[in-house]
Amino acid sequence: MGSPVDEAVDPAAAPARRTPPEPSPGLPAEAVVDLDAIAGNAAVLRGRLGAAQLMAVVKADGYGHGAVPAARAALAGGATWLGVAHVHEALALRRAGVTAPVLAWLLTPGLDLTAAVAADVDLSVAAPWALAEVVAAARATGRTAGVHLELDTGMSRGGASPAQWADLLDAVAAHVAEGSVRVRGTWAHFASADAPGDASVDAQLDAFTGAVAVARARGVDPGLLHHANSPAALFDPRARFDLARCGIALYGVSPAPHVASSARLGLVPAMTLTARLAHVRPVPAGAGVSYGLTHRTPRATTLGLVPVGYGDGLPRHASSRPGGGGSVLVAGRRRSVLGRVCMDQVVVDLGGETPAPGEPVVLFGAGEAAGRPAEPTAQDWAEAAGTIAYEVVTRIGPRVPRRWTGRAGTGGAA
Repeated sequence: MGSPVDEAVDPAAAPARRTPPEPSPGLPAEAVVDLDAIAGNAAVLRGRLGAAQLMAVVKADGYGHGAVPAARAALAGGATWLGVAHVHEALALRRAGVTAPVLAWLLTPGLDLTAAVAADVDLSVAAPWALAEVVAAARATGRTAGVHLELDTGMSRGGASPAQWADLLDAVAAHVAEGSVRVRGTWAHFASADAPGDASVDAQLDAFTGAVAVARARGVDPGLLHHANSPAALFDPRARFDLARCGIALYGVSPAPHVASSARLGLVPAMTLTARLAHVRPVPAGAGVSYGLTHRTPRATTLGLVPVGYGDGLPRHASSRPGGGGSVLVAGRRRSVLGRVCMDQVVVDLGGETPAPGEPVVLFGAGEAAGRPAEPTAQDWAEAAGTIAYEVVTRIGPRVPRRWTGRAGTGGAA
C-alpha cells in the first residue's frame, strides 16, 4: 500500500511543459500567465479531492497572477468556491462579475461589512467583536449574512481558541435563530501539513473534529468543514472533509518541494517572468560587478544586463554568493546572476557569448521539458534566496505588466 504522497502522484500524468513565451515588443519585462495551466491545475486538485469541493484561493491578486482571471480559470477547471484574505479582494471579484461563492477570512475591527453582506460574500467569524459587526451589517442590509466559524486547532494564529469556542457557538446560535446569520462553514488552518506525518497534523485534526462535535452538541450546524490547504489536500485524505482551500498548488508550484516537485504532482507553473537583455559588454578578469563589488570576474567574460530587480519583486537575497545565487535563461543556456540584485536590474554572466541586446530572457518559468533547455523556476529562485516559492511569485510587483494567455475562464462572468 502506497503512502499518501504516492497516492497523490500519477507517474503517467506528467504535464506537458509549454515553450517559454517571449515578452511583448517594447516591454523591458513581462509576467505571462497561462490560464489554461491554472485551469489544469484546478482539475488535478479536484481529481485528488474525491467528494470534497475545491476552494481556489485567489488572495494577494491571485498570488501575483491576477485575481479575476485566475478565479475564472480555476472555476473553469472545477473549483466551486473562491477564497480571499480581505473583504476588498472579494468585492473586486464581485465587481468583475464573478458570482461564485466567495469567503473573505481576515476581518479587522471597524471595517464596514455592509457591501460584503449585500454582495453575498461569506465572512469568517472567530471572535465576539467580529460576529457583532457581521450581525450589524446584516441588519443594515436586511439580509442574512453567511459566516464561516474559524477555530484555532493549534497554529496559534487566527481562530477562536478552544476556551472561547463554546461561548462563540452560543452567540452564533442566538443570531442564527433571529435570522441575522447562517453558518455556511467551519474551518481551521494547518501549521505543518507540508511535512506529511508531522505529529501536529494529527493533533490539529483531533482538535477540529472535537470542536465540530461540540458545535453540533450545542445546536449549531457547522456547515461545510474545511481544514486542508494545498499540502493537506494533496497528501492527507483525512484532512479533506467537505472543502479544501488550495492556493499555491493552483498556480502550479509545489507546496512541499522537499516531498514532491510540481511535475511529480502533475502541476504546471502558470507564471513565466520574461525580460530582454538591455546591454551586453565584455569585461576583463578581475572586473567588479554591481553594488559593493561583491563579485569579481575570475576570467574575461561577457556580462548581460537584465532590466528586472528587487523593485519588481525579484528577491535581493538571491544575489550571487559562494555556493549559489539566482540564474536566468538566455539564448538556450542558464546564466548566473553576478553580484547584488539591484532595484531595477541584475547582471548575468554570458560566459563570453555575445547575444544581442533585446535577446529574450526567462527569469523563471515552468522548468524542465523534453527537447529544450530548462528555464529556472520560482522554486529555484526561492532556494537561491532562502525563502519559499510562494513569496517569489506573489512579490512580482505592479511595475511588471501581466499578460494572460490561454482560453480557460475567458467566457465572461463565472
